[in-house]
Amino acid sequence: MTEGLFGTLSATTLHEPFSVLLVEDDAALRGVLAAQLQHAGASEVLQAANADAALQLFRLRRPDLVLLDICLPGSQDGYWVAQRLREAEPGGWTPIIFLSGLGGDLDVWRGIEAGGDDYLTKPVTATVLVAKLRAMRRLRDMRRRLVQLTEELHLANQKLNEMVEVDPLTGLVNRRGFDRMLHAEILAARRDGAPLTLMLCDLDHFKRYNDTLGHVQGDECLRTVGRVLHEVCVRPRDVAARYGGEEFALILPSTPRSGAMTFARALGRLLKARTITHPDSPLGQVLTLSGGITTCVPDDSTSAESMLMRADEALYAAKAQGRDRFFSFEMQMDTVEQRQL
Repeated sequence: MTEGLFGTLSATTLHEPFSVLLVEDDAALRGVLAAQLQHAGASEVLQAANADAALQLFRLRRPDLVLLDICLPGSQDGYWVAQRLREAEPGGWTPIIFLSGLGGDLDVWRGIEAGGDDYLTKPVTATVLVAKLRAMRRLRDMRRRLVQLTEELHLANQKLNEMVEVDPLTGLVNRRGFDRMLHAEILAARRDGAPLTLMLCDLDHFKRYNDTLGHVQGDECLRTVGRVLHEVCVRPRDVAARYGGEEFALILPSTPRSGAMTFARALGRLLKARTITHPDSPLGQVLTLSGGITTCVPDDSTSAESMLMRADEALYAAKAQGRDRFFSFEMQMDTVEQRQL
């Protein structure tokens, strides 16, 4: 048993399936080698007598090891077969051991250059064949462990990125994640020729809320608003983010102007339905919000900065017109006007 970075290599490993593709034109020798491989622990020995059969079996069965004779019948030799095998598995790796009666340095060099991993000179003893088989099994298992570790590391990094892009108070996407996602959605909308809507929202008179009820209650209020925004983002790519302080942002892919206004009206109604008490609001007894909307089909001149600037200007206009509304320059309309239509 061997311990190390790649885990335990024990009898358990040796009982796992391990298939070998044996490419040898001499039928008698092929039979002997196949028997030795099975005795050494190969669970399956696939046999081919020529280049075409070898390639076909390799593509269909994907063996764990290839034993490849260099001298094959026809115009294609083992070197050619090895090159085709490597082309058939981009990004993968199947060990290839050449078999040949030629053992000169040039022959070994040609085998390695063609994509081989080892070189055995005929006749091959059973002891050497068993040793090579075990070595290749260990390499296969180590590679699998490396792939597993790489996948685990990728998932861990993905989880870490998700954690650093979450606002700890509201559970929404934070400013860092928002910037990344907005940039990505602009590229996607530009590629697809689809409309993209961005909303910036601000809780009305939130400083008065904090001054009256205290920051602990203010934090609970922000958490409640975060839950409301999360609820309205029902489509997989809709994003609700805490932009900063009491300011929030919404990214709505594939949402045209009319749909953006409908969404904004629904959001305003839903927040009011939560009846979050605001005892010092000039607008009434419940918390409200104002928002700026911008919608476009992004072109080469569209950037995250330009969309944010446009949405921020629309937010300023909504506040100037009395708050408790969303405004869109593209439609020259706010949600209060829309309710009156």
